[in-house]
Amino acid sequence: MQTRQLTPLDRLIAGLDNALRTVAAPAGQSPRPNPAKDIDEASLDAAERQHAAGLMRVNHAGEVAAQALYQGHAVVARDTGIEEQMREAAKEEFDHLAWCEQRINELGESPSRLSPVWYAGAFAIGAASGLLGDKWSLGFIAETERQVVDHLDSHLEGLPEQDAKSRAIVTTMRDEEAEHGENAVAAGAAELPVPVKRLMKLTARVMTTTAYRV
Repeated sequence: MQTRQLTPLDRLIAGLDNALRTVAAPAGQSPRPNPAKDIDEASLDAAERQHAAGLMRVNHAGEVAAQALYQGHAVVARDTGIEEQMREAAKEEFDHLAWCEQRINELGESPSRLSPVWYAGAFAIGAASGLLGDKWSLGFIAETERQVVDHLDSHLEGLPEQDAKSRAIVTTMRDEEAEHGENAVAAGAAELPVPVKRLMKLTARVMTTTAYRV
């Protein structure tokens, strides 16, 4: 059976549906098992629990932004193959979103209250960069994922050593983010100018600093 080609309106509706599922409702259970599901809860003191929750809230905010970024790129993608690659990556990112939310809840905290802001900003950035062409859209994805991998590595260093549940989630996320970046490069990603990379790092720093607390 022939696959139906999505119209611009179809893409917009799909993007709005994803936005509502991401920021207006709990992520719930992901289709894939949570990497931490068979790991016992560690004994954490109040400070360790609060710090772990803050880091996982940052990761959750990053996954909200990732959903928006991939959907923004997909909405304006010229190549249907690249559009499908973006949407498949977004599905894995939604698993990450659910795992982070579950962990935050286990730690007695809640996700960032600024999730709608993170989503709107990332969607606009994704769509704007995508309008420049698929190779630049892919380049933005590749650089974003490189920075995310570095960020997750720093979280693995910062999480309490005994918090194996959070560590299992972050490790799986890091490995899959690296794969997303590699896939973008393989699909023809352009190398972004250095000033753009620096601006991306600055923007990410603002989001992570804020999401840790709010």
